[in-house]
Amino acid sequence: MKRWLLSYALAAVIFAVIDVVWIVTVAQRQYESQIGHLLASSPQPVGAVLFYVVFVAGIVHYGVRPRRADLTLGRRVAGGALFGFFTYSTWALTALAVLKDFPLMVAVTDIAWGIGVSAVVTWLTALIGTVRGRV
Repeated sequence: MKRWLLSYALAAVIFAVIDVVWIVTVAQRQYESQIGHLLASSPQPVGAVLFYVVFVAGIVHYGVRPRRADLTLGRRVAGGALFGFFTYSTWALTALAVLKDFPLMVAVTDIAWGIGVSAVVTWLTALIGTVRGRV
């Protein structure tokens, strides 16, 4: 359990840093220009915090897998990337299906982001954890 919690804490920090950079440099502009009419005037902190708590748990469980010493780094990263694909696809494709005029480009960008960020967070968490002997 200690390994899992340490991996979770590390992944949470890594994900938060990368995601803030993404939001500030790319997502915010794209969302405002493409789906601004759907956005709340300000983000809901409870929803954001809950997303981070749940999403990072998924990255650790399906990607990092700290209790599986037999897994290669590549298998961990692939697991993280698949987790990102399925989770971000769920949001993006549902929005595409049920929201009027939801842009395909936003859906594609979000799915690509989910794959990439999940793979990178898994890779860095596993790499740092392995160096420190914790994953």
